Amino acid sequence: MTYDLAMWEGSAPASPAAAAAEYERRMYVIEAALDQAGRPPPATPTIRAFVEAALARYPDLDEDSGDECPWASSPLISEAVGDFICLPMTFQGAEYARDVVASIAKEQGLVCYDPQVEQLLPAAHKAPPKETWLRRVFRRG
Repeated sequence: MTYDLAMWEGSAPASPAAAAAEYERRMYVIEAALDQAGRPPPATPTIRAFVEAALARYPDLDEDSGDECPWASSPLISEAVGDFICLPMTFQGAEYARDVVASIAKEQGLVCYDPQVEQLLPAAHKAPPKETWLRRVFRRG
């Protein structure tokens, strides 16, 4: 089980509900495209730049990675599909890296959506303590 964050190019949805709908729509489109084409379209330059910035902060997962690596798969760029990426993180990694990765996405001009808590990130209001959002995820699971 992983903790996923989704990032995509485009305008920020007006609400968490609109973000959830856009996330679901994109997941459906990607699945349908993969069924037809057999392989995903390559990452756009914006998504590629985001992945490079995220990896500059938290290097890719490898056999020498320790607890400082939040990623649950490698290479991270392989999670990209065109103008969309869904990053699988370990739960421990999400605890310390989720908000940092969301800030990197914002700096790159991407929408960041957390499907576990159905929230756009970084949150427009003061974010609750990490224990609160993580506890909410475990309550749902």
